[in-house]
Amino acid sequence: MKFSFQWLSQLVKHGLSPEELTERLTMAGLEVTAVMPVAAPCSKVVLARVKSVKPHPDAARLKVCEVDDGEGLKQVVCGAPNVRAGMYAPLAQIGASLGPAANNNGGSGDRVEKFLKIRKAKLRGVESQGMLCSAEELGLEEKSDGLLELDTERFYGGKVSLGEDLREVLALDDVSIELDLTPNRGDCLGMRGLAREVGVLSRTDPCYPKVPKVKESLEESFPVHISAPDACPRYLGRVVRDVDLGATTPLWLQERLRRSGLRSIDPVVDVTNYILLEYGQPLHAFDLDKLQGGIQVRMAKQQEPITLLDGKELELRDDTLIIADAKQAVAVAGIMGGAATAVGRDTAHVMLECALFTPLAVAGRARSYGLHTDACQRYERGVDPAIQHQAITAATALLQQIAGGAAGPVTEAGGEPPAERNVLLRPDNVARLLGIPLPPQEINDVLTRLGFKTGVAADGLQVQVPGFRYDVAIEADLIEELARIYGYNNLPSSRGMLPQQMGAVPETHVPSWRLRRQVAALGYQEVMSYSFIDPAWHALVCGDDAPQPVTLENPLSTEMSVMRDSILPGLLQVLTYNSKRQHERLRIFEVGMVFRHAKDGKSDVKMDTKTASGSAYIQQDCIAGLVCGSRYPKNWSHADEMADFYDIKGDVEALLGGARRGPLIFNSTALMPFHPGQCAAVSIAGNGDDSKERFVGHVGALHPAIGREIGVSAPVFLFEFDLQTVREVSLPRAQPLSRYPAVSRDLAVVLDEGVAAADLMRELSVIAGEHLRHLRIFDVYRGPAAGAGKKSVALGLTWQHPSRTLDDEEINAIMHDCVKTLQGEFGGTLR
Repeated sequence: MKFSFQWLSQLVKHGLSPEELTERLTMAGLEVTAVMPVAAPCSKVVLARVKSVKPHPDAARLKVCEVDDGEGLKQVVCGAPNVRAGMYAPLAQIGASLGPAANNNGGSGDRVEKFLKIRKAKLRGVESQGMLCSAEELGLEEKSDGLLELDTERFYGGKVSLGEDLREVLALDDVSIELDLTPNRGDCLGMRGLAREVGVLSRTDPCYPKVPKVKESLEESFPVHISAPDACPRYLGRVVRDVDLGATTPLWLQERLRRSGLRSIDPVVDVTNYILLEYGQPLHAFDLDKLQGGIQVRMAKQQEPITLLDGKELELRDDTLIIADAKQAVAVAGIMGGAATAVGRDTAHVMLECALFTPLAVAGRARSYGLHTDACQRYERGVDPAIQHQAITAATALLQQIAGGAAGPVTEAGGEPPAERNVLLRPDNVARLLGIPLPPQEINDVLTRLGFKTGVAADGLQVQVPGFRYDVAIEADLIEELARIYGYNNLPSSRGMLPQQMGAVPETHVPSWRLRRQVAALGYQEVMSYSFIDPAWHALVCGDDAPQPVTLENPLSTEMSVMRDSILPGLLQVLTYNSKRQHERLRIFEVGMVFRHAKDGKSDVKMDTKTASGSAYIQQDCIAGLVCGSRYPKNWSHADEMADFYDIKGDVEALLGGARRGPLIFNSTALMPFHPGQCAAVSIAGNGDDSKERFVGHVGALHPAIGREIGVSAPVFLFEFDLQTVREVSLPRAQPLSRYPAVSRDLAVVLDEGVAAADLMRELSVIAGEHLRHLRIFDVYRGPAAGAGKKSVALGLTWQHPSRTLDDEEINAIMHDCVKTLQGEFGGTLR
């Protein structure tokens, strides 16, 4: 929302400077994001009248003008194509300055303001005593083709005189203020609503201009029928004939539009835009001669076509509310009109539309079609249901003032008033939640100025919520309004307003922050990526056989239209971004949520959210990491070795290993986006009383085809785990140390290359008995002595009994069982 400070000051006499106003608005929740002057600085620019125009004797494109600036006639040479005798225009007198234009000073980086100084000069031998100015030269427009014409008789009522300072005539000592409104404050998307808000902050009553009466000189009306009353409670239409679209929009209106971020187009569009800004009520104008039959407010047919005003062709869905005539759709309700009935240069008769569409009927529709308009911005947040008659009357009167025309009566369809909402406000709750009791007269004054109606109830105030405050539904909403206007900075700081209770932290859950620190200690940097991703990234990383991702109904863009079901796409995007900027070594991780379709609504999912359509989704916390590039940072003491699978596997073991979790189990598997044969499913074996094996996630190398697709040639290694499983640990148990010596044996066995070391160790840990304390692989040999397709694996086993020394006979028996198992289960032979 962008508005003129002077326009607002005319609607409410707040007595605040722009700086004070921006501070108050921001503290009241209406954040000010920019304050900009409406025109470039200038001096000695006055209102003047061109008395006569003659051709320049030596230049075909120049003219010699006699200009009256209130001090006498001055000769001015001008090259503007629209200069003519009798017109009013700005004159920069001798000694005037225009500008500034920002210029770079010799490459030093300093910004220097350079003003254009007006001096007495000769142009092609003819003396010029000043310069007639265009809107571009005054900083009012980016580009203009001629002089800025000021029709003082028609639009200033003859109240200005020659020689007056143009900054006063056009009120150029003004600023445009831009607000970043939250979605719940649609009532402040109009100047009247904003004036009401500022009136409360300054304790001043707004002074809205009176809505002029319209003389209805026609009896003609246009029929309207509403087929979707739930989506369109009210629709107003009015016929206006013999409109002159060649008329010039007055400069004051053009300026208000410009200072609010809109440009002037033609009288009809300018009037509808002006009412949009003043009332916050969108309007639309149809070319009456292009409408066939009556107006139908209905839902679109599936794939019903329409070409919009901007030339975009759409195939509508059946959940879209449209305005149609007897032949075709002529507008997408609350979003944009159609090109078939657009007002053009040849338009002489128009039909003004002013409708009330419910927020749910418009919300998300524009974004789903790749559109965004000022109208949908207001309808999505909710339009005041009581201002449609005022808005169409004000628009008709202003249009007649500018472009003439004969108006007919207002045709209304629907007209059902919205149901009243009443909320009980109890003073005790105000004091309890704000920490300070507010006087009853203060509460009543604030709510009344905000548009609420108050009445006495048995235990407080019965507050009637106005229709334009869609965001107020419960008592807490009213208390928030009181706090906002009273001033959050004025509320007392206190401790212990509510009883505090320390929450218990279970010892079987590791906090997420501790896991983050642990991964960071391994040399990783934490990143944060969007939960919304491009469908192309999902297909690339997860593969075509993966389940369909959760699709957003109202995506921010097509590149952010699905919810991620893995964190890996985000990490790969970070990798791609950094690799293009010569960051060759990367070790990153992220903790975040992934989102998936639930097969059913069972309670064993982490979080099950039911939507209106009845489908269920799973939200699951995950932790993922990525390693790419050299094993160590560049240093003279390290060789330039590239990281491999065992680097990230070691990091995973450091993260998940420990006595409070069971032993890790790595099983070879195949899964996108990992390289076949270089991917492992990670599980945690049972520990203590819990003998159940828990699946954690996957670790492995990125598929080379995906690496080529994203432009990364170096090997990439990834892991992704379920955070909840990672956080679960067993309670620590104290065990006495054995006083007796340990016994160790080594065992070397020749096996097929395909035998997994994890299977070997899992089986041996069972056969070796309960007193086995350590089992490790300390050597792997591949070579001629082992044979083709074979490998020799050397294992170290250590036993220790808590109450006695194990003898050789016991150990030999266990070793015999181990060798027998290796031969029978794995086809191994002793080396």
